[in-house]
Amino acid sequence: MSKDNSTAAPKDAAAVILLRRNTDPRDPEVFLVRRSEKLAFLGGFSAFPGGQLDTSDAGVQVSNSTDAEAAAAISCAARELFEELGVLVARGAESLTKGQRVSLLDDLESGRMSWPELLRHYNLSLDACDFTFVGRWLTPPFSARRFDTWFFLVNCPQKQEPSVTPGELSSGEWIAAGRAHEQWQRSEILAVPPTLHALNTIADGLTPDLVERFLAIPHAHREPVRRIEFRPNYICFPVRTPTKPPATHTNCYLIYNSREILVIDPGSPYGEEQQALAAAVDDLVRAGRSVREIILTHMHPDHVGGVNSLREHLGGRVKVAAHRFTAEPLSDTVRVDRLIEDGDVIELMGSPRIALQAMHTPGHARGHLCFYEAETGTLISGDNIVGLGSVLIDPPEGNMRDYLESLRRMRTLPNLRVIFGGHGPAIANPYTKLDEYISHRLERERKILEAVGDGAKTAEDIVARVYTDVTPKAHTMAERAVLAHLEKLEADGQVFYEQEGWRAR
Repeated sequence: MSKDNSTAAPKDAAAVILLRRNTDPRDPEVFLVRRSEKLAFLGGFSAFPGGQLDTSDAGVQVSNSTDAEAAAAISCAARELFEELGVLVARGAESLTKGQRVSLLDDLESGRMSWPELLRHYNLSLDACDFTFVGRWLTPPFSARRFDTWFFLVNCPQKQEPSVTPGELSSGEWIAAGRAHEQWQRSEILAVPPTLHALNTIADGLTPDLVERFLAIPHAHREPVRRIEFRPNYICFPVRTPTKPPATHTNCYLIYNSREILVIDPGSPYGEEQQALAAAVDDLVRAGRSVREIILTHMHPDHVGGVNSLREHLGGRVKVAAHRFTAEPLSDTVRVDRLIEDGDVIELMGSPRIALQAMHTPGHARGHLCFYEAETGTLISGDNIVGLGSVLIDPPEGNMRDYLESLRRMRTLPNLRVIFGGHGPAIANPYTKLDEYISHRLERERKILEAVGDGAKTAEDIVARVYTDVTPKAHTMAERAVLAHLEKLEADGQVFYEQEGWRAR
């Protein structure tokens, strides 16, 4: 029996789907923003303005609202919209000039006034009638940062024009909802399910049943999404696994087109998770597709735990493919039918054309494979790069020199737009993330070498000096990472081991 061991309690948040007034109801426009690539949570994604509830939000009275929780969410939505886009949706704001709104925003951002104080001082008030509730979405538990987000439809006030000041947001634009969804279908933007649902719903027109259509799915009522399609034809299906913290889930990927399906890393050993994944595969099969193959990125248990169950569910006929260095250690538990080598291309029959190039990227594991799809700039990275936590390099299976070389090789891929990692959300800033990974490892290496030079002789001594940013309960894993660095430094001729311990040359 599995259980959700996520420690990330959802934080309250609100988002605003801003509609342009006088828009064609058959082709309505929304204000879509792009989150800064520097943000840890969904950096680089297209989204709607919004953010986390502030303690002061509950101190604002909201007319025509009898629910304190909903009123606080409306207050949060109004504040975030003002802070991020300079749009002030408040009764009385119509009498303010653009310059006065800028002054109010400066008062708020500088801390001279709190949000409740600002509204009271300028005789402004919030009215629930200006904020139409269209759903409440929970971030799935595979993410380290989780939010319980209220979504509101809001008409942009007359004589106010949203403007993005670079910071948390990098850009924003008015765009027809249907056109924005088409951009996603062409793999030009990345978006999370609530954003895609909103774009799809609005693209069908501003009809009298608009709110009803928004609320017609269970995910709009706080049921977490299982099937996450950050990009067309690439379904991320997180399954609970006995993985290493802070992760609680491993991402299984279902890559599909009109005829075929690839399943990558069905990792859960838990029965109910295996059943949920099988049901998702069945949904794709019922549409006339067949499962071509089950592919493994590497040998670790949290990536292979559900292979036999899924193969049995599919009648035992589906083949499993992996690198030979993955197949060998799994030979007693998982039958690998086909070996994948560096440079092999796996092309799905059907439309659209999807051709994945296999890359042998050892470091985290000897047989680790990544898969690159050049047409859309998509990289499935397994555990080499993850959207949650850090990657453990644990000798002898792990090798730091190989890992850094693999990262550098991935960094040279052209037109890389998104990374789908083995844990956590998709990564929309791939080159930035790869640079961070490389620089982080090299900085650790520099500090480890410095610690050895200063007399630290054991991995335990080095962790105490270098890993001051990790909790004591993570020190055992940190010692394994230190050993991987020391082995690389030894191979580089910078340290050596003697009876008393490690020494610098």
